[in-house]
Amino acid sequence: MPVKRIESIIRILRKSYPRSRTALHYDNPFHLLVATILSAQCTDERVNKITPALFRKYTSVRSFAKADRKILEADIRSTGFYRNKAKSIISSSKRIIEHYGGRVPRSMDELITLQGVARKTANIVLSSCFGKAEGIAVDTHVKRLAFRLGLTGEKDPVKIEKDLMGVVPKKDWLDFNYLLVSHGRNTCKSRKAMCNICSISHLCPSAGKV
Repeated sequence: MPVKRIESIIRILRKSYPRSRTALHYDNPFHLLVATILSAQCTDERVNKITPALFRKYTSVRSFAKADRKILEADIRSTGFYRNKAKSIISSSKRIIEHYGGRVPRSMDELITLQGVARKTANIVLSSCFGKAEGIAVDTHVKRLAFRLGLTGEKDPVKIEKDLMGVVPKKDWLDFNYLLVSHGRNTCKSRKAMCNICSISHLCPSAGKV
C-alpha cells in the first residue's frame, strides 16, 4: 500500500466529511459505552431513539448495575438481541463499580474485560471520549470499505484492524473509522457503490466493479 495513496484518501475524506464523528448520542463515556453495546446489529438511529428515555430511567452506572434484567430487556427490546445486551450492560456496570471506581476505564486492556465490549466498542469509547488511539474500530462500513479500497483482504474484524493499523498513519487512527462510516453511508453503500459521484474513486481499485 503506497503511503501517498492512503494519505490522499484520508485527506479527501476529511475535506468531504469535516465533522465526521460517531452518530450515537451521548453525554458521558458510560452513555456512549451503553449506546455502542446497543448498536450491535442495530442502526444508530434506532439506538438514538431509545437512549434518551433509557438514560432518564437509569441515571447512573449504579442504577444500571441494579436493574432488573427482565425490565431492562423490555426497555431495549427494539434494538434486537435484547437479552444478551441487557445481560452485558448489567454485568459491565457491576464490573465498572467493583473494579474501576464507577468510572469507565480508559484503556483497551481494561475495556475489553467488560462483558459485551470487544475492540470495536472499546475503540469508539477511547477515541470519542478520551481522544486515545489504541486501534481502529471495525464495523460493517469499515469492513466493507477497507476491502473495496484494497486495504485488507481479511474478513475477520480483528485481522482487518491489524491490517489497517499497518497502513493508516497513527495520527489518523482517531478519525479513520468515522471517515469511512460517513463515506459508507453517503456514497459507498452496501448494495450499490455510487462510484460515479465518489470523491476517491480514482484511488479505489474496486471503482466501477461493485
